[in-house]
Amino acid sequence: QVQLVESGGGLVQTGGSLRLSCAASGRTFSSKAMGWFRQAPGKEREFVAAISWNGGSTRYADSVKGLFIISRDNAKKTVSLQMNSLKPEDTAVYYCASSASYPTFTGDSWGQGTQVTVSS
Repeated sequence: QVQLVESGGGLVQTGGSLRLSCAASGRTFSSKAMGWFRQAPGKEREFVAAISWNGGSTRYADSVKGLFIISRDNAKKTVSLQMNSLKPEDTAVYYCASSASYPTFTGDSWGQGTQVTVSS
């Protein structure tokens, strides 16, 4: 089991960028796939991006493909989400999660979330 803490959220204008980070503790981080999800007010949580245990494979939701980049550093036990060209519809609480499988994401552990607000 890993414990996850997100950071890096905030308020940004349309077209701006933010970089979210997720710090993990626990000995199994490097064997886990990692992902980012988001939940906007009144909506269900949705998948944003995922990365395999060694970073060799990534996948994205169609809505963020080409705009967001997920990466990881197993030595530092961190996973990041670089978000570019942000739009108001990207406003949500963003969650980091781990998974025992990839590309099917099981969501074994979740962070508490970090708020991202994009102003128009």
